[in-house]
Amino acid sequence: MPSEKELYKIGEVCRLADVQPYVLRYWETEFPPLAPNKSGGGQRLYTRREIDIILRIKQLLYSEGFTIAGAKKKLEMEMAAPPVPQPAAAPASRHDLTAVKNELRAILELLS
Repeated sequence: MPSEKELYKIGEVCRLADVQPYVLRYWETEFPPLAPNKSGGGQRLYTRREIDIILRIKQLLYSEGFTIAGAKKKLEMEMAAPPVPQPAAAPASRHDLTAVKNELRAILELLS
């Protein structure tokens, strides 16, 4: 994933997010937090934060089935909410990983 200091052109971001440039340009009109800077030549330049927002928008729309309006509201709520402190992660045991693997296989079989 891109580092915080780097800027990425629209083509690079499209490959990372697996969406077309016109989709990103449309999302820019619908989601105010998505506002890439432009180079002197007008090329859109995206930061790591904007790429994270793009990936979240894609997840909301394509994976979770939100409409544009619903995704906009959800994203606004997520960005306004204070970060939830995460408990320290305990190392996963081999048993835990095997159980997760078996559950994922069962889900995959259901979807097939």
